[in-house]
Amino acid sequence: MTIQQLRYITVICEEGSLNKASELLYISQPSLTSAVQELEKELGITIFNRSGRGVTPTNDGLEFIRYAREIIAQYDNLMERYGKGSTLKKKFGISTQHYSFAVKGFVEMVKQMGTDEYEFAIRETRTRDIIDDVFSGKSEIGILYLNDFNRKPLEKLLNSNRLKFTPLTECRAYIYLWKGHPLAGNKTIRFEELKDYPCLSFEQGDKGSFYYAEEILSTSEYPKTIKATDRATMLNLMVGLDGYTLCSGVISEELNGSDFIAVPFEAEGDAVGSNMVIGYISKKNMLLSNIAQLYIKELDNYLRSYQEKHN
Repeated sequence: MTIQQLRYITVICEEGSLNKASELLYISQPSLTSAVQELEKELGITIFNRSGRGVTPTNDGLEFIRYAREIIAQYDNLMERYGKGSTLKKKFGISTQHYSFAVKGFVEMVKQMGTDEYEFAIRETRTRDIIDDVFSGKSEIGILYLNDFNRKPLEKLLNSNRLKFTPLTECRAYIYLWKGHPLAGNKTIRFEELKDYPCLSFEQGDKGSFYYAEEILSTSEYPKTIKATDRATMLNLMVGLDGYTLCSGVISEELNGSDFIAVPFEAEGDAVGSNMVIGYISKKNMLLSNIAQLYIKELDNYLRSYQEKHN
């Protein structure tokens, strides 16, 4: 078994086609097929089912490919850190809840790449997909939050997927709305003042649950609710319908513009889950790449400077 063979099967899995994979890998299809067959023979399993529609991983293949991605990532990280004169193209991916500061940290990281060749990806996506992306190796780290409400079920899910959560910052709840909203001038906002306006939230899909909600206080009763799938639509609904959402209060005006503000939420009584801890998830016992460490450093610097400026 070689690293090259492991790279072959991960590309085939991603493309779902031997033809497309052979083009991307600059190898003939017969040679690629032969390499896969040799690996299957060595392992004693069938990695792919082949049909006229392409190739799909078997159950054994899916499990093996997950481990293969871990090995490839660790190998590349080691070569990046210790390889002399390594010419490997730098690769890095993150999956995140819809946070403008996560994008801001990504921007600052990329600016430091200079003339280096790289292939990066940032995915604003659903909470469960973030966990799946990091578990499968699609993304090296994921950005999400924990609070008193979702902590136990999410930590259980992370542990079962051999993932760990590392805190970055702690925030209280804010109401996020546009500057033309009737409540935009308030020093604080209570739930009862929001009853006439639609609450906006990110859709979590068929696998969604209260525990996957991006917005804190997701179990509260909202008379009017609208779900969206992307940040741009969310901002448009804020302007068009005087909608609002709950957030961390950490907003990048450079990316979101200055037409939106975060007003402190005034919790009534002991509101469970009104505080949140934002952090990143990564695989347990896995060496983070230099790029991942640089991203986390930029993210941490931005969060610290923002908190110092606004507190």
